[in-house]
Amino acid sequence: MGQFFHIHAENPQKRLIAQAAQIIRAGGVVALPTDSAYALVCQLDDKAAVEKLRRVRGIDDKHHLTMLCRDLSEIAQYARVDNVQYRLLKATMPGPYTVILEATKEVPRRLSHPSRKTIGLRVPENAITLALLEELGEPLIGTTLQLPGDEHMLSDPDEVRERLEKQIELVIDGGAGTLEATTIIDLTGSEPVLVREGRGDPAAFGL
Repeated sequence: MGQFFHIHAENPQKRLIAQAAQIIRAGGVVALPTDSAYALVCQLDDKAAVEKLRRVRGIDDKHHLTMLCRDLSEIAQYARVDNVQYRLLKATMPGPYTVILEATKEVPRRLSHPSRKTIGLRVPENAITLALLEELGEPLIGTTLQLPGDEHMLSDPDEVRERLEKQIELVIDGGAGTLEATTIIDLTGSEPVLVREGRGDPAAFGL
């Protein structure tokens, strides 16, 4: 049976954030709020936890996972970012966008797209997620919380708890999320390409 933490959406309790980080370091899979829908996350380089996350979410290893980062400097550690890309990221992050960039060698090979060597990254605008990333001192790997067979992603923490507390180690209640995913922009080519329109306005990338 997983744990359930009520964490303040604007002033996250340090004690609970530290406990959540401990659960993640011990290999736990966690459901948490972001600036879009809820997400499932785990430690970046924990193979067993990543496999469990994929199992719960009902996705195979061809499905792109997203790296949640604290800030732009952390993104630059895990992805190749040129000046034009950096300006776009600076104008849009933190926010409800996921960008696809060329992965650096810092990204565990099994987490980057196998044929393209790319990785999806985002800096979420959510105090709980950012506090957890700060506590961990490294990115989280995650995916939007949409369970197999569901038409919609989950954004109600009570429903998340009801459906997942026997499958994952922790559900963080940080208030209701939205039913929208992030907007995904591919920045690996000469021009930005809209992959999926979600909560973020693509116009910020000139689209």
